[in-house]
Amino acid sequence: MCSLVQKYNVAGPRYTSYPTVPYWNMDTFSSKKWQSSLIQSFDESNATEGISLYIHLPFCESMCTFCGCHKRITQRHEVEEPYIRSVLKEWKLYCDLFSERPIIKELHLGGGTPTFFTPQNLENLIKGIFSMAKRAENYEFSFEGHPNNTTKEHLQALYDVGFRRVSFGVQDYNVKVQQAIHRIQPFANVKNVTEWAREIGYTSIGHDIIFGLPFQKEEHVRETILRTKELRPDRLAFYSYAHVPWLKGNGQRGYKDADLPTADEKRQQYETGKALLAEVGYHEIGMDHFALSSDSLYESMETGSLHRNFMGYTASKTQAMIGLGASSISDSWYGFAQNVKGIEEYQHLVENDVIPVYRGHILTNEDRMIRKHILNLMCGFETSWANENLRFERTEEVTDRLQEMEQDNLLTIKEDGVAVTEKGRPFIRNICMAFDVLLHKKEPEKRLFSMTV
Repeated sequence: MCSLVQKYNVAGPRYTSYPTVPYWNMDTFSSKKWQSSLIQSFDESNATEGISLYIHLPFCESMCTFCGCHKRITQRHEVEEPYIRSVLKEWKLYCDLFSERPIIKELHLGGGTPTFFTPQNLENLIKGIFSMAKRAENYEFSFEGHPNNTTKEHLQALYDVGFRRVSFGVQDYNVKVQQAIHRIQPFANVKNVTEWAREIGYTSIGHDIIFGLPFQKEEHVRETILRTKELRPDRLAFYSYAHVPWLKGNGQRGYKDADLPTADEKRQQYETGKALLAEVGYHEIGMDHFALSSDSLYESMETGSLHRNFMGYTASKTQAMIGLGASSISDSWYGFAQNVKGIEEYQHLVENDVIPVYRGHILTNEDRMIRKHILNLMCGFETSWANENLRFERTEEVTDRLQEMEQDNLLTIKEDGVAVTEKGRPFIRNICMAFDVLLHKKEPEKRLFSMTV
């Protein structure tokens, strides 16, 4: 395994989309084309499956130095209400495009720190969204909670407006690691919010754990997993720290590269955690996710409905996903669009009745085919082009790139597709890269992605 880790540890995408953001074609994109693609997708799917809604709430009271997300550090809570007004105005701009009221199947509050906002403001946000929309029968609403500032009132208020899933960022329980990432978070805080959520009635409680953090050792990962077993969350995101200090706006500069575990050490941390989770009934779901058999994420894997988008893995698919808020990304299946990142610019555009996208990509037929293959691999570890709708001209080119991985027993190349082996699952990003014809057509001139291991 160590030699394979060294061989395949290269910079590569996490494939929450294809094409990946650095390869979006701005020459063929416009806000008008994006809106047309969304209207088409909405008309095709709203009545049958509904849409997904992601709302980015970017404010945090302090900087976590492992974070690569778009956020604004502030302790001025008077920013809450104006921002919510802008989000609701943006939502109205989208609703005005559609011929009927949107039916929301999935809704997720991300950040930033959603629980930076007061329970009342979060409740007002959700009620405002549904003053212009309806709920699907089998809807799923979720949010990200910070264990240090999520109150029982937060949990109750969001439960009362339909939320049944919450994920808490744990990262690691070792104090030295917590100090390095500026996230001091006692186990007692995580225990409190997890137990409150259960008492209130949340049906899916998740914990996020990261391996490969500065100063992190295998024993720290073991201890964190053992403490996590005490609380038995329904699902876990157990993923590799993405070290991308060159990206503007993140805080990954509080430690040196030498303070990070090596690629081999990271892989051992993962294997140790994975084994401990398997011992107590967690099933591996796609890449870096685990769930109990009672959780909807496991059920979706078993039924083949597992999906992956800019929100990560989801238990079901919608064709259209609208992102609201500064820096949010939307997906119509036919196109992607990202909002401006600056909060003031975002609010100014929305106030002037402008849908605040600033870049995006309109997918070609080949893009959509390759996207489907990468989704199949990410969600089910196999893909096939036996169906003519999934055949694309570069199949031979892709399989040629997979030959060496087959020799390393990471996958099997069949006459009409590819199946990833158990040994190959940790290298799923590398396998997907073989399908990424845009990446191979033009290697990036500078480093864009985190390492795959």
